[in-house]
Amino acid sequence: MRSLTDNKTAVALFAGVTLVGALSACSSPATSSTDSGSTDATAPDAAATGTEYADGTYTESGDYTSPNGPEKVDVTLTLASDTITDVTVVGYGENPNSIQFQGEFIDGIANEVVGKNIDELSVDKVAGSSLTSGGFNNAVDAIKADALAQ
Repeated sequence: MRSLTDNKTAVALFAGVTLVGALSACSSPATSSTDSGSTDATAPDAAATGTEYADGTYTESGDYTSPNGPEKVDVTLTLASDTITDVTVVGYGENPNSIQFQGEFIDGIANEVVGKNIDELSVDKVAGSSLTSGGFNNAVDAIKADALAQ
């Protein structure tokens, strides 16, 4: 029995050492990729290899909710080398407040986004209109998906 116990101990010890070795081999690349940041690592690669999004003009709708209920804006962006070169927003507000805030947003949005990289957009309030930006951002997300699919 003692030799069987010794064999079991040896096998268990070998398995433990093998497991520790395998785990430490796996942990080294994970630590390395964590240091560089897997999300951040893809962005420089995309920039180094060229345009991530296909150049062109894209139009999408974005929905949002205001105190007056559901609202919608259509957003048209023109992209060149991932940079927004032109923007057009069409609002569909029916309530006087919605019409006013969408109009203010539409009048000020070009100053906020033209000349910026589409991935660097962070529109939260334009000319006093904060809710319209929700619809705008939803449309931009859809445009990004369209431009990647090209």
